[in-house]
Amino acid sequence: MDSLSAPYASLDPDRVLDAVTACGLWPDGRLLALNSYENRVWQVGIEDAAPVIAKFYRPHRWSDAAILEEHAFAQELAEADIPVVAPLVFGGRTLLHHDGFRYALTPRRGGRAPSLESTEQLEWLGRLIARIHSVGARQPFEHRGRIDCATLIEQPMRAVLASSLLPPSLHAAYRAAAERVDRAVADRFAAVGPVRQLRLHGDCHPGNVLWTDAGPHFVDLDDARMGPAVQDLWMLANDDKAMNALLEGYQHMREFDFGELALVPALRAMRQLHYAGWIATRWHDPAFPAAFPFVAEPRWWEQHIADLHELADELL
Repeated sequence: MDSLSAPYASLDPDRVLDAVTACGLWPDGRLLALNSYENRVWQVGIEDAAPVIAKFYRPHRWSDAAILEEHAFAQELAEADIPVVAPLVFGGRTLLHHDGFRYALTPRRGGRAPSLESTEQLEWLGRLIARIHSVGARQPFEHRGRIDCATLIEQPMRAVLASSLLPPSLHAAYRAAAERVDRAVADRFAAVGPVRQLRLHGDCHPGNVLWTDAGPHFVDLDDARMGPAVQDLWMLANDDKAMNALLEGYQHMREFDFGELALVPALRAMRQLHYAGWIATRWHDPAFPAAFPFVAEPRWWEQHIADLHELADELL
C-alpha cells in the first residue's frame, strides 16, 4: 500500500516513540491510541514527567503554513489566558518532522464532557467562546479556508458521486437531494446577508471541550477556519434554552449578531452533507471501513438522502 491509500501504514508504536524521543523527551514505553480518524493521536508516557499527546497529521490535508497558523492561533489564545491546549515548542518549532510524518506534541489535559443541560456550564462556555472570538477577530487566517459551500457541500458532493460507496441506483436521487441542500443553503446565506468572518475553533462540539474541577478547556483546533461566530456555538446547544444560556454568557464578554442564528439550519445541513463526503474521501484508509461499516450499506444512503431532503425543507 502507498502513502495515499494507507497513509498511516508505517506509523507503528516504535516510530511514535522515536518521534517523541527526537524531541529530547524520554518515553517510558506506555502508549495509548486515542480516538481520532482524520489524524492519528497517541498518549505517550514520559519518564519522571507528565504524559504528552502526539498528533500525527494526515498527509496532504493541510499545508505546513496552514498547520502553523493553527498552532499560532492556539498559542495566541493561550497567551490571552484562554484555556486552550497549545502545542509544545522544541528548538523554536511546533510543527515537527520525523521519518516522513509531520506531528506536534501537546501537554496531556484530561477531563470529562460538559453537561449541556447545565445553564451554569453553558454560560461559562459562552463566555470562553466569546473570548476566543475576541482574539480570533484580531486578524484573519491566510491559509486555512472558510466555512463555505465550496468546502462543505460542493467538494463532499463530488466525492460521494465519485465513490463506489454510493449505489449506482441512488446516484440521481443523491444528486437531486444534495443540489437541493446546496440551493437552500445558498439562499439562506443570501437572505441573512454579510456576516462578520473571524478565526474560529471550527469544530466546537462537546467532544472538543473537556471539563475539570477547575472548569473547561478546549482541545483540537484541527478544523479552525474563518467563519461566522455562531459556528462555534450551535453544536453545543441542544435546544433554544441551551442556545440562550450560551448567548447569555457570550454577551457578557462580546457583542453577538443575532441575525447569525438564522444560519444554524444551514450550518447543520452543511455538516451532515460534509460528513458523508468525508467518509467517502477517506474510505481508502483502512480505519474508515472498520469504523463506519454501515456506510457501505444501501439503506444508509437511502436514509442519508431522506435526511438531506428534511434539512432542505427546514431551510425553506
